[in-house]
Amino acid sequence: MTPVRLIAPAKLTTSLRIVGVRADGLHLIEAEMVSLDLADELEVSESATIEVVHRSADGDEFEAGPDDLVAAALRSVGRRARVVVTKRIAPGAGLGGGSADAAAVLRWAGATDLDAAARIGADVAFCVVGGRALVSGIGEVVEPLPHVDRQFTLLTPPIHCSTPAVYREWDRLGGPQGEEGNDLEPAALAVAPELAHWRDELARATGRRPRLAGSGSTWFVEGNHPGPGRVVTRTVPPVV
Repeated sequence: MTPVRLIAPAKLTTSLRIVGVRADGLHLIEAEMVSLDLADELEVSESATIEVVHRSADGDEFEAGPDDLVAAALRSVGRRARVVVTKRIAPGAGLGGGSADAAAVLRWAGATDLDAAARIGADVAFCVVGGRALVSGIGEVVEPLPHVDRQFTLLTPPIHCSTPAVYREWDRLGGPQGEEGNDLEPAALAVAPELAHWRDELARATGRRPRLAGSGSTWFVEGNHPGPGRVVTRTVPPVV
């Protein structure tokens, strides 16, 4: 097949409440999420096997591991392809980079089952729908909302936050509520105390109290505040 180019917009969780824990240990959430104009790009071409290659902004390439979400998405729809992912969304940043990439593959394959998408990864279902939405359950319930044009300034420190580790810490802490609208923020700061330095740096630069994106590590404020290490983004409607 002729190579197909796909866009995978980043996801920003602007609010996150944890409202329960299922018997299997998965957490129930109520969140608002938006898609951003910060995006990975995927090139999908014909292959006899599943092959996923990540390409950095500098052009360096490496083959993804067997747990890569793009490979999981291909397996879930019974497709084989070679996918080259040009990464612009930092991994482990709380911006849903891997989920966005998997969702782009599902859209390409015409797969719209959000329950199946959420089994690949909690944020994949929202990334399939995109735009702006209320997200609940374990991520599989996505209720689209009207698009609102907003700007956000992101600061992603060189820290990888493990989502499972942050949720485990939230449980260990007794389920704290985040004062700034993200219940995972206290747990993320307990797992990676150095996050506080970057929060304070962004606060000094913008005069606003940053919020943590999901389980971290990105801090964000609303508005246009360019500067060293910061990325100014806009919300975007769903990919069609």
